[in-house]
Amino acid sequence: MSPLKQFFSASNRIDTISDHDKKQLNSYHEIIYAFSRTTNASIYIIDYEKKEFEYVSENPLFLCGHSAEEVMQLGYAFYLKNVPSEDLQLLIQINKIGFDFFDRIPVAERRFYSISYDFHLITDEKERKLVNQKLTPIFLTETGKIWKALCIVTHSHEKVAGNIKVYKKWGLDILRYDLLQGRWKTNKKIDLTFRDVQILELSMRSYTINEIAAELFLSPDTIKFHRRKLFKKLDVSSMSEAIFFAEANKLI
Repeated sequence: MSPLKQFFSASNRIDTISDHDKKQLNSYHEIIYAFSRTTNASIYIIDYEKKEFEYVSENPLFLCGHSAEEVMQLGYAFYLKNVPSEDLQLLIQINKIGFDFFDRIPVAERRFYSISYDFHLITDEKERKLVNQKLTPIFLTETGKIWKALCIVTHSHEKVAGNIKVYKKWGLDILRYDLLQGRWKTNKKIDLTFRDVQILELSMRSYTINEIAAELFLSPDTIKFHRRKLFKKLDVSSMSEAIFFAEANKLI
């Protein structure tokens, strides 16, 4: 089987799109265009019926020096060109893992799930850049197959590729896939305290430790104490990492 075909699961094969399916569209592109204008992330839409990219934003992170139009023309061949071979095999493995998981979800719940993972892109300057991709369904067919999906690409806060996670809307738990053991594990979502959130939000606004202390009517030493506890809780070593982790994992 060719590498390109391995990105498309036989269980998600779509032969026809019904009139009922088509009624879902209704100018949804305008919403995607508006979203792309308000974010620094790269976004694109996959059409699983046509097995191609339906839309690619101009945001440069995902483009690897190409124009958005060039990436759309390349389609999934973009990955063959711009992903290292070991990560390309990882993406194909994640694709199978993701669809196997999706097939076990009741049809009525499938649109509430999203999957997140990290892989390297090779930029136009031949640099390996680790990115995070989140994929979530936009439209399903009447039979529950993913017809169109939204992908959001951002800088990764991880150190290596992989890190496969599944999130459910309103869910408190995160499912993580252990590649070595070949199974999903449930992790409780990290519970931030009110003080954690206050410190994170003020730090996002570039407040210094002394400024946070003044804002919260606490001493700088107390703020440092809470920061240390927060770093340990998130397993990070700096506030910038803490902010990145909290945003990536929907903690704030």
